[in-house]
Amino acid sequence: MPAHLWLPASGSGPGVLLLQEIFGISPYIERRAQDLADLGYVVVAPEIWWRQGVSRVAEGPDAMDIAFGLLNDVDWAAAVGDSIAGLDVLRQRDEVTGGVGVMGFCFGGGLAFDVAARTQVDALVSYYGSALPDLLGVVEADPRVTVVGPEAVTAPSLHQFGMTDQFLTRPVVEQIQGLLEPLPNVTWHGYETADHAFDNPDFFLYDAEASRLAWERTSAWLAATL
Repeated sequence: MPAHLWLPASGSGPGVLLLQEIFGISPYIERRAQDLADLGYVVVAPEIWWRQGVSRVAEGPDAMDIAFGLLNDVDWAAAVGDSIAGLDVLRQRDEVTGGVGVMGFCFGGGLAFDVAARTQVDALVSYYGSALPDLLGVVEADPRVTVVGPEAVTAPSLHQFGMTDQFLTRPVVEQIQGLLEPLPNVTWHGYETADHAFDNPDFFLYDAEASRLAWERTSAWLAATL
């Protein structure tokens, strides 16, 4: 499985496994990985679409169709296993000198939750995890996904959602919030005017203010947790 590595200027630090959105290791994911490295983290981003022969989905009028095709065809259990393998490799790197967390956006946000439910991590950051309704049993689960329940993740976790998410819908997001927010070690932030993928400036639903505030909160939370 190909993977990408970013090192902080110091050469070492805590580790973050960064899990991609549906467009793969896109320029946006690369920028966020560099942002994390600039904050002092060792970052590994595996190519989760590698089994389908794809590193990233090229920009173009059919990009969404290609991305959703990859999503619909993905072997979820294999993707979780590949992510855990990436986490193990990250832990073993000499540059990693602190805790190790997992972070994901959209597809990667749900994948990160499942990873944190199945193996030990020191922190979880999930931005609008698209598989969370399935994983938490809020909706009829995708047959590829095993319902793990809200208490499956025991590590400290940070969840960021847009409250006008047109893909997950507000009632679904509110159900997720109701399950997760009361749990210990869970930090929840909802952004009233933000839609899905609000953090991605290359996507048409980008919300600059929600993105800025969410990243500010993410940076502070990671510093306190890892």
